[in-house]
Amino acid sequence: MMTKRPELLKKGDKIGIVATARKISIEEVGATIKLLVSWGLVPVIGKSIGLKKNQFAGSDNERAKDLQSFLDNKEIKAIFCARGGYGTVRIIDLLDFSLFIQNPKWIIGYSDPTVLLSHIYFNYNIETIHAIMPINITEDDFFSNAVISLKKILFEGENKNYYKKYIMNRKGKAEGELIGGNLSVLYSLLGSNSFGDTKDKILFIEDLDEYIYHIDRMMQALRRAGKLKDLKGLIVGGMTDMHDNFIRFGKAPHRIIMDTVQDYDFPVAFNIPIGHIKENNQAYVIGRKTTLTVEKFKVIIEQE
Repeated sequence: MMTKRPELLKKGDKIGIVATARKISIEEVGATIKLLVSWGLVPVIGKSIGLKKNQFAGSDNERAKDLQSFLDNKEIKAIFCARGGYGTVRIIDLLDFSLFIQNPKWIIGYSDPTVLLSHIYFNYNIETIHAIMPINITEDDFFSNAVISLKKILFEGENKNYYKKYIMNRKGKAEGELIGGNLSVLYSLLGSNSFGDTKDKILFIEDLDEYIYHIDRMMQALRRAGKLKDLKGLIVGGMTDMHDNFIRFGKAPHRIIMDTVQDYDFPVAFNIPIGHIKENNQAYVIGRKTTLTVEKFKVIIEQE
């Protein structure tokens, strides 16, 4: 069954900015407001922006209510998650998607909002966008690869990228709907309806600021839960700012990942600029049919 695709944006469309997790100030989304206006869009600032309750952008109920108002509002054509951190999983079960299903709109984010992106795909078969968020955008970033790739998806729908070879890549060609996001968040969703059947899918993973042995633990958990064995392909994005213990684990993240999938024959592409890579966090559509081609000298990722 084909996924449902929200409409492409056009000038004059309203786009909401909401904080589903960690607190963020209006000043920190200022550059994004200017960016959206320059695209001809109308930013609508959620009530969660500027709220504070410990590390969160208000209470769970306040954040859920703010996101719910945007999900239900037909005039809002896209919702920008302001930042990650932690907290989206605390509100996912407070949300009612019944009106959103009738009028799908783009949900945009990465890192902690992986909860939203994955939940919406596996439960409602609606496309979402894994992409840069307002916390990462300054006025110097308006023409960065990350921002340009997001704009192209929102207004044109095209998405075809070429990447350099990497010595650990495993060659092959795969077609399937793209799923994935932050590895730590996906790990936290195991056993829930927010992370469903991965058969015939292309999975991408990325992460930030983790101990190397945590990567091994999470990959083993995905393997044991059956999330890897029936994949069509695997894309590995940024594994950024990793740490090791005093007694070293003995493997780098890429080797851990490759060893975990060594018994499977699907193509694997490493060093793809997805995730916590500020200048070049390439936007990709979760749920869209994707072709992954891993050749000797290059990698091609194309979304129809």
